[in-house]
Amino acid sequence: MPQGHQARKRFGQNFLVDPNIIGKIVAAIAPKPGQTVVEIGPGLGALTRPLLAACGHLHVVEIDRDLIARLHEEYTAEQMTVHEGDALKFDFGALAAEVNGPLRVVGNLPYNISTPLLFHLADAADRVQDMTFMLQKEVVQRMVGEPGEEAYGRLSVMLQYRFEMARLFDVPPGAFRPAPKVVSSIVYMRPKPIEALDCSDEKLLSRVVTAAFGQRRKTLRNTLRDIAGESDFSATQIDPGARGETLSVADYVRLTNHLAGGMT
Repeated sequence: MPQGHQARKRFGQNFLVDPNIIGKIVAAIAPKPGQTVVEIGPGLGALTRPLLAACGHLHVVEIDRDLIARLHEEYTAEQMTVHEGDALKFDFGALAAEVNGPLRVVGNLPYNISTPLLFHLADAADRVQDMTFMLQKEVVQRMVGEPGEEAYGRLSVMLQYRFEMARLFDVPPGAFRPAPKVVSSIVYMRPKPIEALDCSDEKLLSRVVTAAFGQRRKTLRNTLRDIAGESDFSATQIDPGARGETLSVADYVRLTNHLAGGMT
């Protein structure tokens, strides 16, 4: 492993060094030759080398100029395409169009941008085969949370509408250098087929969900008062006295579709 790189806090850098964990992650991804694999934040290359060995060519998105220089020194253009810049601004859809095929996106996502990055990736979900990420365990629990659970919230609803997701296994702090103060988890995400996405207005869904979870202790009657009235709750058989965390993804979609129909 390349030595001498100082982890940069502003980029949320914690480098994976445990070979057993690295092997488990690569086995979970199971990359195949010819697949377009995109690694976000390759860092010092712990996952990069085995991924490249399995798929033959790798795309990486990296923001740190020192690490970009290392990548160019270590790998040829035939082995790796380095996309320099911020993953939050990277056009994953354009890359899928360029390679004329779906992407498999992987990476140890920086904790400081994980939630906005997940929403950014969701926008390109129709061009993605699957995604396997390492994230803070708390974030993964929120992603896969179920109605009634404390972890269930806006992130749960919006991602579960778009993806099938599974938390695979945890990664202890000692697997990294420097060691983070939190436990990490591996999450697998597979986009749902387009025909399964039955919301007629996804922007309105986002607005409804954001409002419903904006004040978790208040009832839907209060949190959604600017969006939905008593007749809307009655028509969709949703209790206005309930709280946002008690509704399923299907409940939110049903309410949104009803509201969207009334706006046309």
